[in-house]
Amino acid sequence: GIHLNSMYINNYFVTPVWSEMKPDFVKSLNKASDPYIKEAKKSKEAKAHLKAHGDFGRAWHSTQLVTDTEFMDFRNYVGQKAWEFLDHSGFDMTKYQTFFEQCWVQEFAKKGGGHHSAHIHWNTHVNGFYFLKASDKTSVPVFHDPRTGARTTTLHMKPNLKGVWTGHEQVHFKPEPGLLIFFPGYVQHEFSVDHGKAPFRFIHFNITAVLKEMAKDVV
Repeated sequence: GIHLNSMYINNYFVTPVWSEMKPDFVKSLNKASDPYIKEAKKSKEAKAHLKAHGDFGRAWHSTQLVTDTEFMDFRNYVGQKAWEFLDHSGFDMTKYQTFFEQCWVQEFAKKGGGHHSAHIHWNTHVNGFYFLKASDKTSVPVFHDPRTGARTTTLHMKPNLKGVWTGHEQVHFKPEPGLLIFFPGYVQHEFSVDHGKAPFRFIHFNITAVLKEMAKDVV
């Protein structure tokens, strides 16, 4: 907590968002991702879109990466960090086993317009991103306040505020290659519209914790 005059400020019910620079995987995973992005543009639906509308507005989406051995070291690292993320929240992780619910790579359109509207991934406990191609000219991930009560009663913010305040309804990161982010599965997130000025590629992963006595039923 912090002291403000005679008041002791306590911040409860905080939303944890972990981040670190982990460039170790960027080079190898960009190479491993190339065939997936290339393949994503070959589907019948993709070809029809390209013919009708061109590249604009697309988020080229790979198939699942949960069994590809090229991504194994990355998955092992992320899986351990996700376990620590939940453990640090106070959850009794001796009772749970974590699984990758989804893991895929995406690349936004070269001609711009790539984006994702605000969403969550059902029945997942840790979500995250690992950025492979990004710069100060590309899209940014935006996180929304998960507290419904806070969002429905929010007040006007002061003009020209610097930094992030507890009253803000959303925050964003400015990614660069190697940035790894973890956040709770209940946090609504989106990607701002990309202007196609520089390449933008990232891995998105969603992890679920399952009770160990039920884990044997998980495929």
